[in-house]
Amino acid sequence: MKKTLTTTFACLLVGLLFGLTTVNADEAIKQQILKRFPQADRDNDGVLSEAEEAFVSKQILKRFPQADRDGDGQLSTAEKQAMLSMAANRAKRPAGNSKPQTAKGQPAPTYANVKYGEHERQVFDIWLADSSKPTPLAIYIHGGGFKSGSKDKLHRKDDLSQLLKSGISVAAINYRFISNHPLPTAHHDARRALQVMRSQAGEWNIDKERVAAFGGSAGAQICMWLAYTDEMAKPESSDPIERESTRLTCVATAGGQTGNSPEYWQKMLGPFLKGKSIDSLAKPLNGETDPQKVALAQWGASTVDEAKEISSRHAALNTISADDPPIFMSYGMKPTDKPPRDPAKLRGWLIHHVNLGLALKEKTDELKVEAHLKYPGANVKYDSLVEFFVDKLLKE
Repeated sequence: MKKTLTTTFACLLVGLLFGLTTVNADEAIKQQILKRFPQADRDNDGVLSEAEEAFVSKQILKRFPQADRDGDGQLSTAEKQAMLSMAANRAKRPAGNSKPQTAKGQPAPTYANVKYGEHERQVFDIWLADSSKPTPLAIYIHGGGFKSGSKDKLHRKDDLSQLLKSGISVAAINYRFISNHPLPTAHHDARRALQVMRSQAGEWNIDKERVAAFGGSAGAQICMWLAYTDEMAKPESSDPIERESTRLTCVATAGGQTGNSPEYWQKMLGPFLKGKSIDSLAKPLNGETDPQKVALAQWGASTVDEAKEISSRHAALNTISADDPPIFMSYGMKPTDKPPRDPAKLRGWLIHHVNLGLALKEKTDELKVEAHLKYPGANVKYDSLVEFFVDKLLKE
């Protein structure tokens, strides 16, 4: 009988758990996959390519979504180690006890898969905090490069239970992917979901004047777009949902990209690329590999100038103004950290680099917009987004 990737991989991880080192962990994983699960080698060349490993990782993330702790849709070295431990524990369970378990201590949504549009991904979950008074609302927007990810990632985050205990209601949304719906479709989906939630404020006991958003990577970009774009409500619309405000009280991001132009990325990250163009970081989209054509497809543009114009309107550095809300940013590396030696890790490290947050912090300081930037070793006022939200959403 043919085994699934996830079942086989969970079994082989047990033997790997204590034998891997940080330096050769990825190579050891590849070798073990080939040895114990040769089907992963799709082109039968005896080598597990980056694409083949990425496919396996994608299947594992579906099975173990909690391994992706920063919500960027990829597995860092630390996340892989956490995944190994989790898979080992699962593999040790006796037969008949393999039914997937929900995250320990996490409550079920008050309302699940609430539709805010006709597409299957236009849905959200919402957890309503127990309160006699209208509660603030924090909306989670997942990452994944606009190509993958799910609202279900929130289920394994401690943020959910901590926010609810603090008296803050929480929602998590899905949005359409760029594989079939070019940007800014994802941004507009998030806007619509926000307005739908506000339209239900009376029924759900939500204070529509105290609404925040949080997310990582692609989700962080959407959060900042909502926070820094001027009011998008249409007061004269025949659709009552479109008449709801799109403004936020505050926003929290993890590994967020703050600019979209190639020139900006080259300036921020060029020194780490050792002479290579920023185009080297581009990933294929629907089979297209040419960076320029990928950019056109990503933004639904017919010309380079059109793509630049659209992307500019969805970049935090280009949209922020002095009347915008406070932000809490977090990144996983110090500004002085050296890039990883492994080329497979370099891209993820770069596109979530703290330099991107430093650029926005410089702009917020110039505009006198409140901003907090957390990274290892930084002296910060808030240690977590929960502390930040409690201060901004609950204190009078």
